[in-house]
Amino acid sequence: MFMKIAFHTLGCKVNQYESEAMKEQFAAAGHEIVGEEDFADAYVINTCTVTNLADRKSRQYIRKMKKVNPGAVVAVTGCYAQVSPDEVSQIEGVNIVAGTNEKQNLLGYIEEYMAAGETQCHVKAYEELDKYQSSGLITSMESRTRAYIKIQEGCNRFCSYCIIPYARGKVRSRALAEIVEEAGGLIAKGFKELILTGINTALYGEDLGHGGIEPLIAELNNLPGDFRIRLSSLEPTVINASYVQRLLKYEKLCPHLHLSIQSGSDHVLQLMNRRYNQTAYLDIVKVLKEFDPLYGITTDIIVGFPGETEEDFADSLRIIDEVGFCKVHAFKYSPRKGTKAAELGGQISGEVKNSRSRILIEKAEADAGRFFTLCRGAKRQVLFEEISEDGLLTGYTDNYIKVYAIGENAMLNQFYNVKLLNEYKDGMKGEIVND
Repeated sequence: MFMKIAFHTLGCKVNQYESEAMKEQFAAAGHEIVGEEDFADAYVINTCTVTNLADRKSRQYIRKMKKVNPGAVVAVTGCYAQVSPDEVSQIEGVNIVAGTNEKQNLLGYIEEYMAAGETQCHVKAYEELDKYQSSGLITSMESRTRAYIKIQEGCNRFCSYCIIPYARGKVRSRALAEIVEEAGGLIAKGFKELILTGINTALYGEDLGHGGIEPLIAELNNLPGDFRIRLSSLEPTVINASYVQRLLKYEKLCPHLHLSIQSGSDHVLQLMNRRYNQTAYLDIVKVLKEFDPLYGITTDIIVGFPGETEEDFADSLRIIDEVGFCKVHAFKYSPRKGTKAAELGGQISGEVKNSRSRILIEKAEADAGRFFTLCRGAKRQVLFEEISEDGLLTGYTDNYIKVYAIGENAMLNQFYNVKLLNEYKDGMKGEIVND
């Protein structure tokens, strides 16, 4: 039975990777992958449940696609389907609900459902696994230049605000040899940047009994080819300054790290169950900046966490100044049913959250501007990815600055040394140099 299948992906890089794996599985079975706005026989919605907003976006897309083709099969998978399967099954138009560990089985579920002419919603139960369940090797990504590689699943940190450990289960690491094989195939296909991702990448290898993520980076670093490696994130709940120091010797590893702090207040970090303090975080930053003063550090900060005082919020503003982030992602705390934080006293009003969010965003933008100023005149390696609306080449430096430069289409998916000039749009203008 031939089908046209459309995918809609919400949330994190892991979801993006898993959607690509599902697309390749469906294509290999002879089905056609179409755009998410197109008429299709089946729609797969790979959901996120980090916030209430993510849940709402999932519901909106389900309703939207039923209008495109009322007769289509709608299969909902991912974290929202895992945490709230009964709620998802009650959404009008949903035919199949499958948890996070059922994604690799969706092909069979949809084919069976259509062949049997079913009309009732089927809910596929989630089973906890002891080992990483492989979905096979992916061979491509929508981006022609950068490819995500999933290295692990699950998290055991249980931050008090986070629902993800309940949606993804315990830590399960992917076999090192399989990761290296997939990386080699992607490099051979012409991908120039490999982004290692997972639910908590710093926990990679914890269940395998070896030295964490470093042995994996060492293996990837030794692969032949013109490419670079980027870590999607490392959690300071898991790693420390000495751990990070060991990673700096790998020359293909980009000098950029998403190091999520969540709050600059030790008091709030304790309430969040984050297992580190300001001092430990700044020790990691010191190691990175001593290695490269222009090392790119990005982060997440939550405002309005239950019990956050004005003094706590001021600590978050101060940490932005101390670190010199190149980008800060600001989030307003959103209670998630089933987490400890949702039951804490001292819940913050929406008005206060909105005010603190605006102040934090202004501070973060000013800080990014200072980082760009420091980078003026520096020469950094850029991987050009696409052409901007104003006809300029765009791509990212090794330290994660978006660059706009004059060039030709033939320069896409290639590395060039670029002199950084001045702040422009959401990044900097640059000049391609020969040396």
